[in-house]
Amino acid sequence: MEAVVDAYDSSERAMGWYYYLDGKMKVPFTARCRFARPISVLKVKEVVEVLGMAPEEECESEMFVWVGRAGEHVAVPLAQLQPLSKDQETQEAVGDWLYWVDRGYEL
Repeated sequence: MEAVVDAYDSSERAMGWYYYLDGKMKVPFTARCRFARPISVLKVKEVVEVLGMAPEEECESEMFVWVGRAGEHVAVPLAQLQPLSKDQETQEAVGDWLYWVDRGYEL
């Protein structure tokens, strides 16, 4: 709840999550795709390098991150990814987001 403690609407929740994740994730780090999504190019079990948060305006309804894939940078939903990083803060931040999303909470 640290990310959304003072948020009163969906826009404030989105920015709370955005800055929480941006501040805690230590990039770059590797991650594995947990599941396929029609809006994403990632395949299940594919390993990618997370380069950072996508622009704020892309994260108003869901958190997206830049990943390196086939020599390009593409934005994908963070909820698709399981971090392989050993950094505790990165594990915690992404874990918090996955908990939020997996419980069905929305921005």
